[in-house]
Amino acid sequence: MSAQECTPCAAGSYSLGSGIRFDQWDSMPAGFSSLATSLEYNPHRDERLTCNSSTWVPQGSYLESNRDECTVSLIYAVHLKKQGSVSFEYQYPDNNLLFEFFIQNDQCQEMDQSADAKWLKLTNHGEWATHTVNLKSGTNILYWRTGGVMMAKGVKPVLLKNVQIEGVAYTSECFPCKPGSLSRIPGSTACEPCPRDTYAGHGASSCTPCNATTQYAAEGSAYCKYRPPCSKKDYFQFHTACDNEGKTHVIYKWIEPKICLDGVTGAEPLPPSGEKEPCPPCNPGFYNNDTATCSPCPPGTFSDGMKPCDRCPAGTEPNLGYEYKWWNILPANMKTSCFNVGNSKCDGMNGWEVARDHIQSGAGSSDNDYLILNIHIPGFKLPTSMSSHSGTEFGRITFEFEIVCVADCEFYFMMDVNRKSTTVVESWEGTKTRQTYTHVMTQNASVSYTWAFQRTNQPSDVRRYVNDVVRIYSVSVSNVVDGVASRCRACALSTRPSSSTCVPCPPGHYIDARTSRCTECPRNTHLVPHATPGPDACKPCGPASRSDKDHSLCYSDCHFTHTEGNVTLTYDLSLLGSVGSLMNGPSFTSKGTKYFHLFKIGLCGGKMAVCTDNVTDLSIADSQREKGEGISAVKTFICQSTIIPATGRGFYTALASQSINLADTLLGVTVASTLDGIRARPELYPQTTKKVPDVNFYYRSLEPTSSCESGHSAVVTLRCNAEKSTKGELAVPSQCPAGTCDGCTFHFLWESSAACPTCTETDYHQIEGACKGGHQDLLYVWTEPKLCMEGLSLPEKKTLPCEGVEFWVRLGAGLGAFTAVLLVSLTCYFWKKNKRLEYKYSRLVISANKECEMPGADSCAVMEGENEGDMEDEIVYTKPSLLGKLKAIASKGNGEHYEHVQLNSSHSKALVWS
Repeated sequence: MSAQECTPCAAGSYSLGSGIRFDQWDSMPAGFSSLATSLEYNPHRDERLTCNSSTWVPQGSYLESNRDECTVSLIYAVHLKKQGSVSFEYQYPDNNLLFEFFIQNDQCQEMDQSADAKWLKLTNHGEWATHTVNLKSGTNILYWRTGGVMMAKGVKPVLLKNVQIEGVAYTSECFPCKPGSLSRIPGSTACEPCPRDTYAGHGASSCTPCNATTQYAAEGSAYCKYRPPCSKKDYFQFHTACDNEGKTHVIYKWIEPKICLDGVTGAEPLPPSGEKEPCPPCNPGFYNNDTATCSPCPPGTFSDGMKPCDRCPAGTEPNLGYEYKWWNILPANMKTSCFNVGNSKCDGMNGWEVARDHIQSGAGSSDNDYLILNIHIPGFKLPTSMSSHSGTEFGRITFEFEIVCVADCEFYFMMDVNRKSTTVVESWEGTKTRQTYTHVMTQNASVSYTWAFQRTNQPSDVRRYVNDVVRIYSVSVSNVVDGVASRCRACALSTRPSSSTCVPCPPGHYIDARTSRCTECPRNTHLVPHATPGPDACKPCGPASRSDKDHSLCYSDCHFTHTEGNVTLTYDLSLLGSVGSLMNGPSFTSKGTKYFHLFKIGLCGGKMAVCTDNVTDLSIADSQREKGEGISAVKTFICQSTIIPATGRGFYTALASQSINLADTLLGVTVASTLDGIRARPELYPQTTKKVPDVNFYYRSLEPTSSCESGHSAVVTLRCNAEKSTKGELAVPSQCPAGTCDGCTFHFLWESSAACPTCTETDYHQIEGACKGGHQDLLYVWTEPKLCMEGLSLPEKKTLPCEGVEFWVRLGAGLGAFTAVLLVSLTCYFWKKNKRLEYKYSRLVISANKECEMPGADSCAVMEGENEGDMEDEIVYTKPSLLGKLKAIASKGNGEHYEHVQLNSSHSKALVWS
């Protein structure tokens, strides 16, 4: 300033001219602050359950973010004299942690930034990425903000280093080089690290060598370390390529750089090399043509690795892919590397070592190194017979592994599609027994699969847990474009006579093993991928479900019928809508972070639900997300996203992350409480006394996870509720607010009026109105409570002619009067008849007494001396007539009964008894 001119910085220091750089993180540099966001203040709350202790932590050569779900901001304010920029290097390997970088002005207003400048992209494990943002002149407040949710296990923190800001006032002083670095000449703009086995202090212009006999130093060291005695942790073995005799040599080498002493007391000597072992067989798809190496089989041929390559027979084609189960050398399409957390790469280290029947993680330079194994797949190619299928599976990768650990080791399986972004597919912590994992590839793209192993997540610069190891025994990838064949698979032949050319089958067709022809799957069946060719490859859809036209999946057409006894209920569920959604919660983590679970359900009609993340892969357009395209989108029957609200976290928009697939297969629709081993749990919901049964949709996801070996399953229960709208309301059990009680089976209750059966004639009844003016109304009303929807409508009111009450009263009175008159007449008639009979009888008795003059009752009998035969009297019995019978009935009251008897004699007089 005294000379008013720019002067070169001295050796041992540097200057950016109009910029500043922060590359030393032994402590938090001046001007930087770390601020944790707390949702609420409670002085009596346990300190461990708050975010007060969450902060960015200096780790020497880099800065490390918090490892919990708290939102923590690293803040730095700078005033620019002119337009400039900020750049920094970072590691962001874990998408369970949200990481954003944004800028505010002095009014605390956020500067305009594009999404890709605000949300930082994920990095591969151990690799550093550089991010640069332009700055405006004036005050700029820089924010590096991290936050997470649902962290049941520790996450990989964000690492930050080499923060450089351009555009500040011209500097009036030079910055000394940090320990372990130097600037050899004046006027340097940066300091370079000291070479290996040298060290340097603060502001050094040269590096000092260590004592090569007893000391060592890594690149960029501020001091030398003493070499310990060598042990078994300091060397490794590998096998040479097979020689012409079919033998391999076992070689032992010191791990480079060698930091131990092998000629001192207690040191472990290096075992002798050169022992010969028989070479393992070639991997399937390769052959040994009497040379020292295994070669891939030519196109159109196959081999199991132990026999020469052979052509596939007619009616078959090579099953292309890769299958590695022998590990004498690393396959050509696989690479291994080692990344140190603080530096870019481990010095001279290979991440993984081949060991004949397996490949295992190497020693690394320190315990928190990332040991990387990678296999690149250029693309996938379906077999010829399946090339026209529109299924969701293009290939799959399967590997068998085991983990042996005493520290907090973690093993990752990741994928990078089209070189866009590496995402973690699955991870395992701690010791794991030998097991198999399979991942299905659902898009035809170039992909790199990566395995990464880290012995400890804590900062370390020593090898203390070198015996913690992960072993991979086999790796197989199917349907690879440039793959080799270990076997042949059946294919469909052309319909032309004597043709042996394989042809693609139309979608939904299988190969008939007898005829080698394409045969369409029966109606309402779906074609199972990777199934043995034949009719069994077509699996029937579950109850009340149907297959799409390509027989690729089963779905519900929104119609369901249930018959119980002589009652049939018909449901039309189309009014529920194609996709339902439910956001339950809120829930809170142990640190008080507020989050929601968003569920989306594609119930019926073939419409799928789509869940997307808005922070993990910003290179995908919104239109692609809506269609379910891109690595951060999940398109299936039921999916779940974790939503972090904007309020209370410092984020300016709601964040969606951790989208997962809960159900990609519809098993069936039924009122039964179990289906295919999945049980609905109606006891989790409020009980209903209604007579309409609940309808259960059963789903399953066949993709296993570390916690659910058989994959997820879900039951959506539809309940008729006339008080709800047609869209209805989705709910989860109150006992299980996350939707699941065991983490694997999810339960949903969807109450809606559209879940009621369609109306029929049994759902209404008739009411007859009063007869007024000779007319009567017939009304039809629904039976309450109404438990039906749509379907048959109420009949119109009917009006019928009728007779009033007065008519029937008059008619009844008339009939009564007529009946009374008739009864009186009959009584009088029979009374007169009876009087006449009495009179005739008395006359008959008088006349009889006068003629016979009988003294007694028997004087009219046959006289003595008269022969019975002399009597000429003739007795004639006459049958009573109808009138006679009526008279007899009328006289029953006197207990008398008479018949007419006519007596005929030779005399002129006759007696008639009646």
